[in-house]
Amino acid sequence: MGQGWTFAGEATQGGGDSVTLIEGSSFCLSERGGDLAPGTPQGLFHRDTRILSVWQLRLDDEEVDPLSVIAQEPYEALFLGRARPRPGHSEATVLVERHRFVGAGMREDLVLRNLGNEAAACRLTLRVEADFADLFEVKEGRVQPRGQYGVDYGDGVLSLNRQWRGESRGVRIVAEDAICSPGQLTFRALVPPRGTWRASVLVTPVIDGVETPTSFPLERPVEQAGPSVRTSEWRRSGPRAKVGDESLALTLRRSCQDLGALRIFDPGRPDTPVVAAGAPWFMALFGRDSILTALMSLPLDPQLALGTAQTLARYQGTRTDPVTEEEPGKIPHELRFGVEASLALGGTVYYGTVDATPLFVMLLGELCRWGVDPDAVRELLPHADRALEWVEKYGDRDGDGFVEYRRSTDRGLANQGWKDSWDGVNSADGKLAEPPIALAEVQGYVYGAYRARALLAEHTGDAADAARWHERARQLKRRFNEVFWLPGRGWYAEALDGDKNPVDSLASNMGHCLWTGIVDEDKAEAVAERLLSPEMFSGWGVRTLATTMAAYNPMSYHNGSVWPHDSGIVAAGLMRYGFTDHARRVAEAVLDAAAAFGGRLPELLCGFDRAEYAQPVPYPAACSPQAWASATPVYLLRVLLGAEVCVPHGRIRLAPVLPARFGALRLTEVPVGTAQVGVRVTEAGEVQVTGLPAGMEVSTQPCACTAASAPPSS
Repeated sequence: MGQGWTFAGEATQGGGDSVTLIEGSSFCLSERGGDLAPGTPQGLFHRDTRILSVWQLRLDDEEVDPLSVIAQEPYEALFLGRARPRPGHSEATVLVERHRFVGAGMREDLVLRNLGNEAAACRLTLRVEADFADLFEVKEGRVQPRGQYGVDYGDGVLSLNRQWRGESRGVRIVAEDAICSPGQLTFRALVPPRGTWRASVLVTPVIDGVETPTSFPLERPVEQAGPSVRTSEWRRSGPRAKVGDESLALTLRRSCQDLGALRIFDPGRPDTPVVAAGAPWFMALFGRDSILTALMSLPLDPQLALGTAQTLARYQGTRTDPVTEEEPGKIPHELRFGVEASLALGGTVYYGTVDATPLFVMLLGELCRWGVDPDAVRELLPHADRALEWVEKYGDRDGDGFVEYRRSTDRGLANQGWKDSWDGVNSADGKLAEPPIALAEVQGYVYGAYRARALLAEHTGDAADAARWHERARQLKRRFNEVFWLPGRGWYAEALDGDKNPVDSLASNMGHCLWTGIVDEDKAEAVAERLLSPEMFSGWGVRTLATTMAAYNPMSYHNGSVWPHDSGIVAAGLMRYGFTDHARRVAEAVLDAAAAFGGRLPELLCGFDRAEYAQPVPYPAACSPQAWASATPVYLLRVLLGAEVCVPHGRIRLAPVLPARFGALRLTEVPVGTAQVGVRVTEAGEVQVTGLPAGMEVSTQPCACTAASAPPSS
């Protein structure tokens, strides 16, 4: 889009001084003064549809000069502006307050404060338009009128709607004291000397004739509204961290706040939260993104991870549809609600992802390890088995033992791993890989899924099934290391192309292979050294592609940029294989980048070297906050603690390698099974653990189910 949008937990500015407010599946992208300008990507969006495309306030037909934006919550902002001087006056005397709350639409409280000694007669207008454009159209700059538009107005009410493709989208705007006409609300105010005037406007979405209940009704105090209550509960619950380094403390606070703001709730299941991929354009459930975020932030909120798994299971594929790429057992790539989704994705649920399905099984294994609601996890076992059936029947169509992808039509994503840009998979000479493509990290995810399913079988007392899945994992690991390892290069191929030739670029993907444990131990050191080489390590994290590769571009999306979540996974993989110094270098680099961004990691940053520029260079169109970037600091703290939990085997591993500059660390209320565990690490590195569940012990060694080496035969 050419602009970087930011998220206003406090007033943050991005390209064009934009401010974003967000709550659930509603978000508002505006100018710094609060207006939504025509002909821009700004607007109020609900469930992937722009329900306001213009929202411009004028006082006596004049623009209001913006002064400041104050936003304490992700969904709330106070826009302060100054009215132009009154006729015959040299100084402005009217202050304009626009107090905006976003959630299932929007509420805007308007206040005029007269700071003068004479009464001020004011004509306040709001210009209103709604194009009901789909989010995809807005994001890609291709909005055009579609269908039949209608308008209805009366005393204090203005309704706009559009009929298209058999569906109706509308918005109802209610302002008790306003004179409503097509495209405009008008207020006539007389503000006493040193006095105030107030009015409120409610904007509610209407979907197929059904009005969505507002999140901020006028008759209820704001602090009792649903978004306020959920935010307060999120901040009260979950683990607490006290750390000596204030920069790390700020980063952890921001990460937790952003993860809370990125939660979305299915109206039909309001008690089941899931995590959206990122603001503003990806406030939807994404298979890969949501699963990885849930895995990385599981100790923060196990119910968020469980809710994500349960929701994805409900949308698991049941039939074969080439247009949406649905297949039996497949976990979806993303869920969308706009009318345009059927054109852009083939349907509201799109399945064009190769990795979400094995990652789903890995998530169930991690839920089991942390002892999260065993009955709920057991209910998901049939979904795990269907996912693994997809892996072996549809994922590996040619029977070579590896999972590969090729889109079914020209409508879907050409690349379907996490590097899903059109040029995201290429050889050392820059040649694009031809499908079907078998990505290295996907084989690692399948290996992790097999081992997770073995653990789940052990947990339910099925030793024979556990042995079967362990054997599948061993076979895959052996074949992967035979085929993907490039001995002449000293690294793993990024992928196999359609002719089964290795895609030989030096890329970060093999760090994910360390993470899952599929790397042979005799090759791990070479992988670790490559990942921390000057070609790969920027000083702010690990690059997606080495500087020595032909396609390298530090300002690209996937060919040389640094993605915090990618580096977090690499750090965890390095720690898994015992490369603690390497892991700590990566973790410190990413946390330093977070500090440079004020505690909030963006989706990605440019891959320029730290020696070249003293500050990380932002990628201009990065989402911020973005789910797995927000989860990365939480995950890196776990990596630096060497923390792994396995409730089924009664073991907690803690082997901290915290940098000295972080000082002492104290964690409380960490959920492990039904217990709340406390962890204290002194500046000298001594570890104290309290509140352990009965039957569990603390060790510095990993459990067999999380160790890098293959488990023994069952």
